[in-house]
Amino acid sequence: MSLRKYLDKVKPNFEEGGKLHAFRSVFDGFETFLYVPNDTAKTGAHIHDAIDSKRIMSMVVIALLPALLFGMYNVGYQNYACANATATASAIDMFLYGALAVLPKILVSYIVGLAIEFAWAQWKGEEIQEGYLVSGIIIPMIVPVGCPLWMLAIAVAFAVVIGKEIFGGTGMNIFNVALVARAFLFFSYPTKMSGDTVWVAQDTIFGLGNAIPDGVTSATPLGQLAAGTDVTASLQDMVIGLIPGSIGETSVIAIAIGAAILLWTGIASWRTMFSVIVGGAAMAWIFQLTGQTPIQWYEHLVLGGFAFGAVFMATDPVTSARTETGKYIYGLLIGALAVIIRVMNPGFPEGMMLAILFGNMMAPLIDHFVVEANIRKRMNRIKQ
Repeated sequence: MSLRKYLDKVKPNFEEGGKLHAFRSVFDGFETFLYVPNDTAKTGAHIHDAIDSKRIMSMVVIALLPALLFGMYNVGYQNYACANATATASAIDMFLYGALAVLPKILVSYIVGLAIEFAWAQWKGEEIQEGYLVSGIIIPMIVPVGCPLWMLAIAVAFAVVIGKEIFGGTGMNIFNVALVARAFLFFSYPTKMSGDTVWVAQDTIFGLGNAIPDGVTSATPLGQLAAGTDVTASLQDMVIGLIPGSIGETSVIAIAIGAAILLWTGIASWRTMFSVIVGGAAMAWIFQLTGQTPIQWYEHLVLGGFAFGAVFMATDPVTSARTETGKYIYGLLIGALAVIIRVMNPGFPEGMMLAILFGNMMAPLIDHFVVEANIRKRMNRIKQ
């Protein structure tokens, strides 16, 4: 209550005529993040419930935490594994090492992204939009741990300005903002986003971790698959997540916990998740029958960013299909295309990024045809 009283006391300074009126959007952003707004619509409005978009975004962040926390542990685990020191390191040592390696990336992502959001809102005289609450944590989770901080900052700036703000801000962007950042990094700095040297943090941090011997590399299972070599990781390690990969994408179990939270709260669409999995499984099964993939069809579902993309990015309500039938088509398209890219194009061992971006582009068209089909059905009923 004391915080609420303090905000009410200083609020007049930020309103029209106040000495801090120029920073009204900044104050409004903090106030609405802490408390549900008391403002009411002055014209007719359809109200579904009291949960605003900031609360929804906060719930998505909570759903991401299991994958993020495990990703921190796995960063430490991979460091000690490459140094052949896992037997002498405790789980706490591994987690602390990973946390210290990952937290700077999260800070850079939020500082750069939110600074641009605040500056843009001030410039336009609008409210600060809340969409970056989720993108800001997803972006560090879908890059290799070896991605330099300056590079991440450039990608964040590009994604926020070019991927979202020029389209009108949150709710108006065509492509998933986090994937725009990853695509920018992948095509601008490919050597820092792929290969065998970017997946393991190789520096000691405050005495934690072990120095990696020169010449030691660590390829992801998808990298091994693209290179035509045997995949050395076991199915158990793939599901648990003890494999090299992007920070938040390795553990299927942690991602499944996040999926359960999103589905339980009704934030994400089970139709989209289910369809992505079915599309990917069906296409992987076809490739397995024709002998074009050396791994089992179900292994495609637990490798790389497939599970993470299906749960947290394909379900983005802004860039995905919105009709119920369209969600099935949209998900099937993404799942199938992701596996096609993986198997048919060794230059892109992780096909989920391109598949979802293509799905984002096709989502409005899918919805259009679904709506038109429904209109034709209703017209036919009238004629009968």
